[in-house]
Amino acid sequence: VEYIIPDITIIKTSNDYQIIFNDDGMPTLKINQFYRDILRRKNKSDPTREYLEDKFRSALWLLKGIEQRRQTIYKVVTSIIKFQREFLDKGLSYLKPLVLRTVADDIEMHESTVSRVTTNKYVHTPQGIYELKFFFHSGINSVEGDMMSSVMVKDMIKKIVSEEDSTKPISDRQIGEMLREKDVSIARRTITKYRKELKIPPANRRKKIFM
Repeated sequence: VEYIIPDITIIKTSNDYQIIFNDDGMPTLKINQFYRDILRRKNKSDPTREYLEDKFRSALWLLKGIEQRRQTIYKVVTSIIKFQREFLDKGLSYLKPLVLRTVADDIEMHESTVSRVTTNKYVHTPQGIYELKFFFHSGINSVEGDMMSSVMVKDMIKKIVSEEDSTKPISDRQIGEMLREKDVSIARRTITKYRKELKIPPANRRKKIFM
């Protein structure tokens, strides 16, 4: 069993959401006072001092980089809350389509930066624990013209299959017809693609025969 410790927690307050970083077990980085004292020496030609000055600058850049990354993650999560508030309030059925560029434009950063800081980062939300990448996915047009989250459509497919008669499993075409009844217009090849992503076998392999 692989246990996931979320990097960030989103907590529901009275009328908003609060972002908390999980710093448990994380070391506090700082520059040793002994080396700071050496750098205060007046003899600037001291080779030890020159060596430490170079390492001191490298250490400052490291600390600055860590803090900038932390701030970037905070901005990204804040933006996700802004676009996915209904999901946080009500659950998966209210998840909206969202792409990296939308968040990148919202926080005025490059799309590749958002992609990097969301990789292998997990967030604990009122709806469960998710990888930050979970919130970025394409949309499917509904019959009424609205965009629906592909994640939500996959969940609908999963539910349809879980409720089928195991002696008469339904085909991808039939799944498409049932989705259209729910105002979701989706091609059969897309249903097949989503079914495979969900690791659901085709109908002929799901059929159970009772003797």
